[in-house]
Amino acid sequence: MSTDAAFEFIETESQRQEFQACVEELRGQRGAQMPALQEAQRIYGYLPIQIMKRLSKELALSLEELYSTATFYAQFTFVPKGDYTISVCMGTACYVKGAGDILESFSTELNIESGETTANRKFTLESCRCIGACGLAPVLTVNEEVYGRLSKKKADKILVTYLNRN
Repeated sequence: MSTDAAFEFIETESQRQEFQACVEELRGQRGAQMPALQEAQRIYGYLPIQIMKRLSKELALSLEELYSTATFYAQFTFVPKGDYTISVCMGTACYVKGAGDILESFSTELNIESGETTANRKFTLESCRCIGACGLAPVLTVNEEVYGRLSKKKADKILVTYLNRN
């Protein structure tokens, strides 16, 4: 499930208020596009189409212009992320030491492919290039926590720990 259409957009009142305050502050300013996209993603965790349409209307920018900017920069995503983003390093050192098997195991266990989020939005699974911890290969991160010197068995235990969290 990797498309925004697979997820219902839910906006809290505090998110709506924070977003509206941001839009009002940026309205009419030159160069408001980037900060508006950055703030929208910070508030919602991704860029839902509903928010992109509101930005377009409120800032008098075409939806195409906003989309073009958002797709140019890797920092933006149109897919909601899970509470836990698991990123398996696929750099050379990690790959040679079994990172591919770890990624495949996680994909099977979570029933999602790399780049997707579980339907309950608990997990997002990603592969990444070298994260600069080659001496700890293979390496994965869960949010900002780094786990290294992994075997498939050790990695599976890490996943079970997160699966058991509420």
